[in-house]
Amino acid sequence: MPYRRTDTVVRRLAARRDAILAAARAAAAEGGMSAVHIALVAEKAGIAAGTVYRYFPAKTDLVAELATAVAEQETLAMRRAAEAAPGALSALPAAITTFAIRALRVRQLTWAMLTEPVEAEIDAVRLVYRQTIVRELETRIRAAINDGHLPAQDAALSAAALVGALVEGLIGPLAHDADEPAEARLAVQTLTLLCLRALGVVDARARGLVVQTALPAAED
Repeated sequence: MPYRRTDTVVRRLAARRDAILAAARAAAAEGGMSAVHIALVAEKAGIAAGTVYRYFPAKTDLVAELATAVAEQETLAMRRAAEAAPGALSALPAAITTFAIRALRVRQLTWAMLTEPVEAEIDAVRLVYRQTIVRELETRIRAAINDGHLPAQDAALSAAALVGALVEGLIGPLAHDADEPAEARLAVQTLTLLCLRALGVVDARARGLVVQTALPAAED
């Protein structure tokens, strides 16, 4: 008879996997993708390096899982903000603002997920983060188009362009410092307005949408 893991064992293994991913996230948030290596992650998780290797045989496996987990967390926050908005048009700045302010709050992690120079194999597996964020924005853009709030356009292309603008404006080498709350709020509102204009929302209406969009509270 084949061995069948008990529920207790399954939960213990899942908890250890979660602990490894949490340690990898903390390492990336502190030192970027270059800090996500097995020895440091094992130390942060309080386990042996060999244990990490049993779950993730190579760094690429660990980064791939980390990028997926962080992307899911970020898109969940964006989705909740969008779904709390009163309509498809207001859902769009809600999602954009949520991504932007959270990116600023964990700038090092966002940089690691999106733009930090890394090896080609690491870059390939972390692409899932960018793709997931783009798909969430594409969903919001498409809904606004279908409701007649935006002109017809390639929603996928527009979403990808918005992510590029947000990343460059928030964490790229040309981004202004936004360490103070007032500076962060201005940066987020300016970029959200830019995104809405680029999508075809008239200026007066866009300003009203941005002003009405509350910046989300910090979340893990």
